[in-house]
Amino acid sequence: MSITMTKYEHIVLSAMGVPTIAGTTMKVIELIVPHMAYGWSPEELAFQFPTLSLGQIYSALAYYWDHKDALDADIAQRLRMIDSLRANTRTTSLHAKLKVQGLREWR
Repeated sequence: MSITMTKYEHIVLSAMGVPTIAGTTMKVIELIVPHMAYGWSPEELAFQFPTLSLGQIYSALAYYWDHKDALDADIAQRLRMIDSLRANTRTTSLHAKLKVQGLREWR
């Protein structure tokens, strides 16, 4: 796999140009989404992702803020794809049984 180093010590770009935390398979957006969704601090992110160092986390956050428009567009595109997949997925008998029981769908 070909990677490209960046000016961010802990961030590399995959062969497809996806920013990834060096030495891991974690994409920067995989760290940014819970940061945005839950408002987690870098320290909380370190607690939630114990295999990452604070240096890796801060580097990912810096990369995000310096490339916010592009990464926000990537996140939005991924959400559109999820919505499309949900819309095109047929209901199974299990879904119907759970709905009859009054259980909510996971979304």
